[in-house]
Amino acid sequence: MYVATKLFLTKGVGQHKEKLVSFELALRNAQLASFNIVRVSSIFPPHCEIVSLRRGLKELSHGQIIHTVMADTSTNENHRLIGSSVGIAIPRDRSHIGYLSEHHSYGDDDRTTGDYAEDIAAQMLATILGVDFDVNQSYNKRLDQWKLSDQIVKTSNITQTAVGKAGYWITVVAAAVLIP
Repeated sequence: MYVATKLFLTKGVGQHKEKLVSFELALRNAQLASFNIVRVSSIFPPHCEIVSLRRGLKELSHGQIIHTVMADTSTNENHRLIGSSVGIAIPRDRSHIGYLSEHHSYGDDDRTTGDYAEDIAAQMLATILGVDFDVNQSYNKRLDQWKLSDQIVKTSNITQTAVGKAGYWITVVAAAVLIP
């Protein structure tokens, strides 16, 4: 049985006249291009430890199949702001699952994009924990509600944004890499 015990976060941006090459360059910038990436859904495993990019990469081998929760966004529109983010919501009781979310944005800065990704992850975790969650409340009110529930202990994100440039494809990636 494969259950990740560690996870690391990474992000990158790539620019090229070809869309596929811009994606490859974004993976290189995120230090993921030398792996075979399998995208997985959004579960943060119980007892999983978040480690640094450097430490996580040391545990992998080039050519290895890696499981990732990844967001990627591309544009070839001049001056178009794009973003990709992975949000994380971890329960206080680490024997339970947490959630990871992928968010793709257009026109939002790093903070807005990252906050929204966290919001999505926390919403998914809140619903599985039975915590009241009102999507019509402001982000800050929900954040206070999560703290009051005493069941969600941590939310965070990794976010990459970039602005489109005439004649080029720009791709941004954000990823959570699961390590067995």
